[in-house]
Amino acid sequence: MILLIGLGNPGEKFVNTRHNLGFDFLDYLYGLGDFSPWQEKKRLQSIISRGLLFDKEVVLAKPQTFMNNSGEAVVKLLRFYKLPLSCIWVVHDDIDLLLGSFKIVKNRGAAGHNGVKSIIQSLNNKNFVRFRIGIKPKKFPKNYNRKVFVLEKFTKKEQKVLEKVKKDFAKATKMALQNDIQKAMTEFNKKRSAA
Repeated sequence: MILLIGLGNPGEKFVNTRHNLGFDFLDYLYGLGDFSPWQEKKRLQSIISRGLLFDKEVVLAKPQTFMNNSGEAVVKLLRFYKLPLSCIWVVHDDIDLLLGSFKIVKNRGAAGHNGVKSIIQSLNNKNFVRFRIGIKPKKFPKNYNRKVFVLEKFTKKEQKVLEKVKKDFAKATKMALQNDIQKAMTEFNKKRSAA
């Protein structure tokens, strides 16, 4: 079984914001699989769904702790499902990657992402898989503020770019589930330019 964890912030005001890309990409996978209805599990501090994705058993989880405390929920999920770190795949936005690209990494530092930093600190380990989804524009807006930028909503143009990324992400997830994560990393860690 694989535990796929999408990072984001709970609440209506954060819907469709750049920092909630992990939630959005999990919703996309949810639509491709045969999953139970989303259900809030307070003791796990997450909204979860369990089912089959590309014929493999998968749990989708959206931590409800707010981004900076994502590790609290991840630890609880890991203990509850009794899974090794190799079965945890985290999906999150990445401001260092161009919009229209993504990378699959393992055993890497947080690179400034507070949600990932929280997970690494809570687990006391960074040896887990991450799907880094790019949100960086070709040019940042004037008066760019990183904290403000990640909490802004995507433009319609950006959303169109993300639809293509979601399809590629799903293909990578399928390859990782049906073969192995290393094969997906080799195949999909190719540089893509932003729209």
